[in-house]
Amino acid sequence: MALRIATWNINGIKARIELLLRWLDEEKPDIVGLQEIKSIDEAFPRAEIEALGYNIETHGQKSWNGVALLSKLPFDEVHRGLPGDDGDEQARLVEGVFSTSSGVVRVCNIYLPNGNPVDTEKFPYKLGWMDRLNRFVAERLELEEPFVLMGDFNLIPAPIDAHDPDAWWGDALYRPESLSRFRALTNLGMTDALRAVTAEQAFTFWDFQAGAWRRNAGIRIDHLMLSPQAADRLDDVVVHKDVRGWDKPSDHVPVEGAFSL
Repeated sequence: MALRIATWNINGIKARIELLLRWLDEEKPDIVGLQEIKSIDEAFPRAEIEALGYNIETHGQKSWNGVALLSKLPFDEVHRGLPGDDGDEQARLVEGVFSTSSGVVRVCNIYLPNGNPVDTEKFPYKLGWMDRLNRFVAERLELEEPFVLMGDFNLIPAPIDAHDPDAWWGDALYRPESLSRFRALTNLGMTDALRAVTAEQAFTFWDFQAGAWRRNAGIRIDHLMLSPQAADRLDDVVVHKDVRGWDKPSDHVPVEGAFSL
């Protein structure tokens, strides 16, 4: 079966519910991971999304962070939170397992910490979170399942992924400590879905300030990372850049992978 799996930092579900509903109605993806929903679970606008045929699982947090999975397939399993630190109260990971005609697919939606300013506790938290994530992924890879790790990684993988890479160098999104951990993720065997289908420049985020959208001064920080079993079934990747030009947009746009699963 064909399966379309997308990631989108919505930057506030309540502020952008109409934007989300329009996109879901037009594109009809099968599974969507939302980040930065900025809502507790009980306040998430479920009814409007369920009316479009989606099952919903959230891991919310008041005012900050928060992630959600929307799926036209029923959830076989749901996991919330990144293991490895019982004191971490930030809502940044939700994972679902789904049955397809060819077996299961595991989809993990993350909102990786930004890490700025780098001279505060936020940067060590980002690096520690990435270390925990890599341990988590290593365990998932042992299952030898189609596994999609997607979300806002708050990480610029390479110079081509920024309009002005020199301007970003030293930011928590683009410095050696962050990049080394992302390389460790790829060295585990995870494939960057977009780079598997194209070497062309594509951005997923444009800041609201300084006319970034008008000048196309963007960066690519929203990724789908694939296990070998998922990468083998990847057909295409689309960055829905046009959504940035809609009314009341997020500063991110959806990134969607098409799979034969």
